[in-house]
Amino acid sequence: MASVNKVIIVGNLGADPETRYLPSGDAVTSIRVATTDRYKDKATGEMREATEWHSISFFAKLAEIAGQYLRKGSQVYVEGSLRTRKYTDKNGVEKYATDIRADSMQMLGSRQGMGGPSEDGGGGGGGGYAPRQAPARPAAAPAQRPAAAPKPAASNFDDMDDDIPF
Repeated sequence: MASVNKVIIVGNLGADPETRYLPSGDAVTSIRVATTDRYKDKATGEMREATEWHSISFFAKLAEIAGQYLRKGSQVYVEGSLRTRKYTDKNGVEKYATDIRADSMQMLGSRQGMGGPSEDGGGGGGGGYAPRQAPARPAAAPAQRPAAAPKPAASNFDDMDDDIPF
């Protein structure tokens, strides 16, 4: 039986990224991202919020990009997979932690500190990086537009503009 280990997170960074380097020279960047679920409490009818914190690790080129451009409060879209690791705490107790190993990342929201609005004139944007994605396929030939249907005979709506498509 096939299995899938895929995670998609959209949230905000709780602190600036932490970047370190492995003995091989590869970068590793760690971030903590908050996602907030809003729901209506059935008992009281009040709106409630539940915030979940996610630990995410980036590796190699993606780690360098995340460390350079992400900051506390940045909104980010991350795709990756879950990884569970075992460690021993200060008291000698064995514990487990589940983290997200990022495969791709998209910066969302405004480009704060990047010199103003994006080049497309909008306030949003950002950049993305997906190192393990397949190259884009060539675009297919544009579809031919079908010939316009003949206009119906005149009716009681002669004062309406005939150029408006319905």
